[in-house]
Amino acid sequence: MGTAVTSPLGSLGPFLPALASSRQPHSLSTSFSLAPPLGTARRRSGGRMPGLVAVRCGGDSAALAPAAASPSDGGALEASEIKGKSRKWQWQGQYSISYFVSDSDPSAAPPGSKPPLLLVHGFGASVPHWRRNISTLAQNYTVYAVDLLGFGASDKPAGFRYTMETWAQLILDFLEDVVKRPTVLVGNSVGSLACVIAASESRKNLVRGLVLLNCAGGMNNKAIVDDWRIKLLLPLLWFIDFLLKQRGIASAIFERVREKDNLRNILLSVYGNKESVDDELVQIIKEPADDDGALDAFVSIVTGPPGPNPVQLMPSISLPVLVLWGNQDPFTPIDGPVGKYFSTLPSKLSNVSLVLLEGVGHCPHDDRPDLVHEKLLPWLDSLPAS
Repeated sequence: MGTAVTSPLGSLGPFLPALASSRQPHSLSTSFSLAPPLGTARRRSGGRMPGLVAVRCGGDSAALAPAAASPSDGGALEASEIKGKSRKWQWQGQYSISYFVSDSDPSAAPPGSKPPLLLVHGFGASVPHWRRNISTLAQNYTVYAVDLLGFGASDKPAGFRYTMETWAQLILDFLEDVVKRPTVLVGNSVGSLACVIAASESRKNLVRGLVLLNCAGGMNNKAIVDDWRIKLLLPLLWFIDFLLKQRGIASAIFERVREKDNLRNILLSVYGNKESVDDELVQIIKEPADDDGALDAFVSIVTGPPGPNPVQLMPSISLPVLVLWGNQDPFTPIDGPVGKYFSTLPSKLSNVSLVLLEGVGHCPHDDRPDLVHEKLLPWLDSLPAS
């Protein structure tokens, strides 16, 4: 993507180009030039989970190359296969939540086995966004993946007010009601933040560890008020919030956003490996956006409260934490407030490890799954059995 990338506008950022022009998707993204990524930090020792600290993985020459399979890669699943094997869970007795589990009988796991994994998608995504990861992870782990309320094949209740706290509670209830074992949470973007909140609030030893893939600072851009790029655009953001609260205008904007060409351009702007932006990915994002209630969810999330900030939550978490960060991320850039904060954590908290993934964008698990698996699998293997 080079150094000229989209401004870090949280959940709204990628939609601004689509609203401006479907023929010139990057017309608003070239105004901001990010500083060079952080340099490689020295490896530190000590602590229960010493791990890698700001170790670079990949390289610029690999940024546009197809996502190669690692030796342990189980191959990608078809989105249709994931959907066909998905199950339903009634949350709070009224909301249907769609989820996937890799084992036909996950309750049969013997004592002392490896902890299960729960994959939590980001804004606008769903369970099939993990199609390039499930098979590889399922070789040694029971893998769950869930569609958060308002996304994927889960319910999108009309008029529902979405919050980060709601999604965090959904995760905790899912662990208690469905998984029923201490679990490693693996999240991307707002899914990462929901996992952080869930881990900070869990009082029943439901969470065994955290894997954060480009963690968001909030449910939307209102959380990043100390970034000069956000301050510069605040009047525009407030105006867009106002427009989105007008039903007719919001509907017109949403129709433009969910056009296939615009979705593809949005995805191309946030993926380092452009080969990963295929027709299936576009359809994975588009299909749930056509559901009843999708517009309400979009407006509520973009205009709602940002929720708890990871800066306040991370110091209270003593679990092992692996942070994987694509250094070409235009949503939460490594030189922005959230990226800078997470890059300092390994020197402050012995339970946190950080790996920078070069040439990778906002969704590392789908952008370059081989690089993610290369760092994730050894880290998971180092965790004690349940």
